[in-house]
Amino acid sequence: MAFMLLIMESGEQRRSRPKEEGRRAMDRMLRFSEDLKARGVLKVSESLRPDTEGVRLEVRGGKRTFSDGPFTESKEIIGGIFLLECRTREEALAIANECPAIEWATVEVRETGPCYGD
Repeated sequence: MAFMLLIMESGEQRRSRPKEEGRRAMDRMLRFSEDLKARGVLKVSESLRPDTEGVRLEVRGGKRTFSDGPFTESKEIIGGIFLLECRTREEALAIANECPAIEWATVEVRETGPCYGD
């Protein structure tokens, strides 16, 4: 089964983090990623650029809109993702519990699958 770990943190926290602290956090996450690769459970891992560089697109009532970041209504930003192949949900939760980001962010665990239906 595939599970996605979404690394969600406060946008303000990321913007105000000193560079050296950010580098140390990134190094820890890279080591975590390498460990998951060595264990054979990592399919994909990526960090994401800040929301200030993002764009949101919508079509409502036939009208298309584009909104450049940062997105003031967002309390959290998705800072990165890990796509895992795990035997069980419990295995995915155990891996999420090992993620260094749980010290400064929320790690959301979601199984992949259809968005509608059983």
